[in-house]
Amino acid sequence: MSAVRDVRDAVVIGGGPTGLALAIALRRYGIDTVVVDKSPGTKHEPRASVIWQRALEAMRDLGCADVLMNEGLPLSRAEFYVRGRPAGVQKALMPDTAFPGPLSIEQDAVERLLRDRLRQLGPDVQWSTEAVAVRLGEGSAEVDLRGPDGHTRTIGSRWVIGCEGSHSIVRKSVGIPFEGKQRGNLQCVQLNAKPDGSHPYDPAVTRIFINHGVTLITDVVPGRGMRFFAFCPDPAPHPQGPPSQREMEALVSRATGEDGVRLVPTDPHWANRSRFHDRLAATLRQGPALLAGDSAHLWAPIGGHGLNTGLLGAHNLGWKLAAVHHGWAPDTLLDTYSTEQRHTAREVMRQMRRNVLELPPNRPTLAAIGLLLPHVLRSERLERQGTLVLSDFARNHRASTLSAGRGDRSLPRPGDRLPDLAVTSGTGPGSLHDLLSYQRWSLLLTGDGGDTSELRKLTEKYVMPIALFRIRTEQPSDGTLLLVRPDGHIGLRARAADDRALRSYLDRWFVRKR
Repeated sequence: MSAVRDVRDAVVIGGGPTGLALAIALRRYGIDTVVVDKSPGTKHEPRASVIWQRALEAMRDLGCADVLMNEGLPLSRAEFYVRGRPAGVQKALMPDTAFPGPLSIEQDAVERLLRDRLRQLGPDVQWSTEAVAVRLGEGSAEVDLRGPDGHTRTIGSRWVIGCEGSHSIVRKSVGIPFEGKQRGNLQCVQLNAKPDGSHPYDPAVTRIFINHGVTLITDVVPGRGMRFFAFCPDPAPHPQGPPSQREMEALVSRATGEDGVRLVPTDPHWANRSRFHDRLAATLRQGPALLAGDSAHLWAPIGGHGLNTGLLGAHNLGWKLAAVHHGWAPDTLLDTYSTEQRHTAREVMRQMRRNVLELPPNRPTLAAIGLLLPHVLRSERLERQGTLVLSDFARNHRASTLSAGRGDRSLPRPGDRLPDLAVTSGTGPGSLHDLLSYQRWSLLLTGDGGDTSELRKLTEKYVMPIALFRIRTEQPSDGTLLLVRPDGHIGLRARAADDRALRSYLDRWFVRKR
C-alpha cells in the first residue's frame, strides 16, 4: 500500500439505490463517506417499480420514507386473471406496521429522492468518476479513481464497498467468485404506457394476467401511466433492443385474451428487454472490502425484490460497519452481514424460481393454475403466507450467529423482525417501532414487575448505545426480555430474570468500556 493524501473512512462505489442508501446510513453514524459513480448523474430509467413494506420501514430508519410515500402510489391488492378470466384477488395489506401496503414508485424517482437525502448529510456523489482499481491492505484499502478530466487519483479508506452492479470492480479486484449461471429461455419485456382496454386505471391495484407462454403484470405508476411487463420465453434468434409498441400490444392481447389492445407510450418513453443471470457472490466480505446490491447478488425480477433486497442489505450493513468502525463491537459482527445477506438472497432466488404465477406457463401448468389458484386466493391462511413473503416480513435471521435465546415457536423469535405493535411504555401509549432507533440497540422488558436498575447498570458497561424500555402490549405479558438490533431484528430473547443470558450476549457482541 502506498501513502496517499486523500484518506476517508469509507468509499462507496456506485450511486444507485443501494449505494445511496448505504452512504446515508453511514453518514448518519458520522462516518466520512465518499460515493463515486462513473455515470454523469442519477439514472433516468424507471427500471424497478415497487418498494415493499419491509424496505419502507428501512427507508424510515434512514429518514427517507416520507418523501417516498409523498411521491409514490400506495397499493392495496392484486387481481389475478387466468386465460382472460378473473381468478381472484390477493390483498397486499399487512398489520403491525406503519406501512400496511407496498408502494408503486419507479427507480429513477427513488434514486433522485435518496440523492437529495444524501446531500442533506454531506457532499453529493462524485459523478463521472470511475473506480478503475481496488487494492486491499491490512485493515484498509486504496481505490484508483479516474475523474471526468481523464486523470487518475488514489483515495485511501478504512472500508470500500462495491455497489456498482454485476461487473463490480471491487468483487473482481479482490477475487470473489460470482457463482451461478444465466437463466435460460426467459426474457422480460417492458413498456410504460396508457392502455385502451377493458381494465380501468385503478391507482391501488396490480393486475396479473396468466396465459399460455406469457405472464403479464400491470402496475400503476405515478402520472396515470402503467408499467406493462411480460415474462415470456426467449425465441431464437434472440430479439435485441427494447420491444416495439406493436410487439408489446401483441403480448398484452395474448396475455389478457383481448384482441386489438392499444397502448400509448408515456413521456418520457420507457421500454426495455432483459435477460437474466442467477448469481450470488461466494462471500460479501473480504477484510475491508464489502459487496452490496447487484454487486453481491442477481436474479430475474420475478416478484420485484431485487431493489428491495439491495435496500435491506444496505440497512443491514450500515449499522454493523459503523459499530465496528467506531470500536463499539468486535470485527466478527461485520461477518454476520455476509452470512445473513447471502442467506436472504438464496431464499429470494429459491422462492422466485418456484414462482409459477409469474413464470410463463406451459399448457399443463396453466391448467393447474386455473384449477387451483381460485381456491388458494380464497384461503385466508394461504393468502397471508403469500403476503408475508411479498412484504419481506417473513424474512428472518434465525440461523445467524447474532440470533440467540429462547428457541421455542412463540413469536417473535430471535432473528425475526419485531412487529410494530401498539404498546404502553414510560412515555405512554404508542407504537413499538417509535421506541426503536437505527442509531442504537433497544432492550425491551415486558410486564410490570421487577427493578430495571441492575439491567441498566449492566448495559452501561458497554460502549454500544443501548436504550432500555419497559413495555406492555395488548397480549398478556410474560416477563420476556428482547434485545433488538438497530435494524429492528431481535438479537436476543430471554426471560426477564435471566441476566446471565443478556450478559453473555453483550460480552460476545459488544465492547466493554475501559
